[in-house]
Amino acid sequence: MMLSQLPAPTENDYRFLPTTARTRNGVIFDPSSDRWNYRDGAHPVNLNFSDVTEVSPIMRLSLKGVLLWYAENLSPAFLNNGFAHFKRFFKELFAQKGLVLEEINSIDLINYRASLGKNREWFLGYLAGFLKQWEGLRLPGVTSDAIAFLNSIRLSGNSKGVAVLTMDPEQGPFTSIELEALHCALNDTYAKGELSLGDYLLAWLLMMLGQRPIQYAYLKVCDVLSIGSGDAVTYILRVPRAKQQGTLPRSVFKERALTPQIGALLLAYAETVKFQFKHYLDDLTQAPLFPENISEREYPPGLEFHRTGQHIGQQMKEIFAKLQVSSERTGQPLHITPTRFRRTLGTRAAAEGHGELVIAELLDHNDTQNVWVYVEAIPEMVERIDRAMAVQLAPLAQAFAGIIIDEDPRQVGPLASNIVAPQYTQEFTPVGNCGKHGFCSFAAPVACYTCRQFHAWLDGPHEAVLDYLLAERERLMLGTDRRIAAINDRTILAVAQVVQQCESIRAAGEQHGG
Repeated sequence: MMLSQLPAPTENDYRFLPTTARTRNGVIFDPSSDRWNYRDGAHPVNLNFSDVTEVSPIMRLSLKGVLLWYAENLSPAFLNNGFAHFKRFFKELFAQKGLVLEEINSIDLINYRASLGKNREWFLGYLAGFLKQWEGLRLPGVTSDAIAFLNSIRLSGNSKGVAVLTMDPEQGPFTSIELEALHCALNDTYAKGELSLGDYLLAWLLMMLGQRPIQYAYLKVCDVLSIGSGDAVTYILRVPRAKQQGTLPRSVFKERALTPQIGALLLAYAETVKFQFKHYLDDLTQAPLFPENISEREYPPGLEFHRTGQHIGQQMKEIFAKLQVSSERTGQPLHITPTRFRRTLGTRAAAEGHGELVIAELLDHNDTQNVWVYVEAIPEMVERIDRAMAVQLAPLAQAFAGIIIDEDPRQVGPLASNIVAPQYTQEFTPVGNCGKHGFCSFAAPVACYTCRQFHAWLDGPHEAVLDYLLAERERLMLGTDRRIAAINDRTILAVAQVVQQCESIRAAGEQHGG
C-alpha cells in the first residue's frame, strides 16, 4: 500500500501523546509536534518525524511514543542515536519491500540482519532495546513474533579496540612523532597570533586530558582551581563526568591536575572570561569556560552562554586544521578527532606501565571492560628507526620547519647567532644559524631542526648530526627504556630531511654548472 492510500490518524490515535513532556534534565517540549527541536543540557535535539516517510502515519505515532519514553528517562544522546538508527532501519526495509511499513515482524528483522553483515550486526542489537520497549509500552507496530525473534538470537557487538590494536593511521592513537608535531605546530601557530587564547587552551586540554567534547562544553570558570602558593601551587581542573546514567549534567566531577604552565595560563584566561560576562551574569563564577558569542538566545537553566558538545567538537577540528600537520605514516594531513586523543592518552598510559584501573580512571570509564586494548597495544608503540627508515619517512613527516641557505656564514647576521655542535660533529663548523639572532632555552642543535627560526647551512655537517642521533638512539634502545630512546625521533626525521634537501640542491647546482 502506498503512503497516499493510508488513512490519516484520527483524534483518538493521538490521545496517547501528551501536548507537553519534560526530559530527564527538565526541558519541556511538545511531543505531538512533527519536529522535536530543543536543547537538553549541552546536547542539541532535532528530530524531524516528517522525514520518516517510509512508515505509515500510525507507525510514526508509535515511534514518537517510544522515543518520548527515552526523552523522559534517558540521555539526549541516546535519544538522538535511537532516532538515527530507526531512520536507517526504515529506509532499508522500504528499499527491500518497496512498500510503506505498517508493522515490524520477524521476517523484517531477519532481512535487515542479513543486509547488515557481521561487522554491522550491532546496528540491530542497538535497535533491539528500543523495539522491546516499543512492545512493552503496548504501542501498535511491533509484532510478538518480532520480539520472540530478538529474544532467540545472539547478536555480535560493535567491534572494539581494532583501531588501537592496529595503530590505524586514520582512527587509532597518534604516534609520538605525530603528537610532538601537533604540540610544536600548536605553540607556533599561537605564537604567530593565528589562534585565540581560548582556542589554544582548548586544544591543549584535549591533548592533555583526552576528555569528550561534551565535557568541555559543560566547563565553567569556577572549575579552574589553584591550591597553594608560590612555587608550591598546584592547578586543578574539575571536569564534569559524561555518559553517567541517572545523573544530571555537572552533578559529578573528576579532578584533573594540570601542568604549571597550562594551569597558570588557564586560570588567567578564566578571569578574562568572567570580565566578559560582568553585564550578563549575576554570578560570574558560573560563566562558561569556553563560551558562545554573547546573544539573546534561550539557554537551559544554569548553562547560559554554554556551547553544545557538537559545537565544541567542530571547533576542535577547525583549530587543528589550521595547524596543517602531516603524518609520517601517510604523508597526508593528520585526521583529527577527539576520540583519537582519548585513544592516544590510553595507549601512552599503558606504555608508561599503568594498569587497567588507572587507564579507566584517566578515560573516565566506570569499569575496565574496554581498556584491555591499550595494554595489548604496548608492543607496537615504538618502532625501530635506522638511517634508511629515517630517509624514507623524512619527506612524509615534514618535521624540518626552517629554511636552507647557501651563504657565507660571515655575511649572515652576527657570529653569535651561528649554531655549532662539536659534541655531535667533532668540529666547530656551524650547522646553521638562528633567524632571531638570539638565544633560547632549548638545547642546540637538537631543538633547532624543528624550529621555524632555524637557518640550516647548505654545507653544514648535518650528516654527522644524523649519524650521532641514530647511534645514540640505538645505544639507548639496548640499555634503557625504549620511550627514552625514541625521544628525539622527530628531530631525527627533521635532520634526515635537511640532508636530503641539501643533496638535492647541490645536485641541481651541478647540473646547471654551479
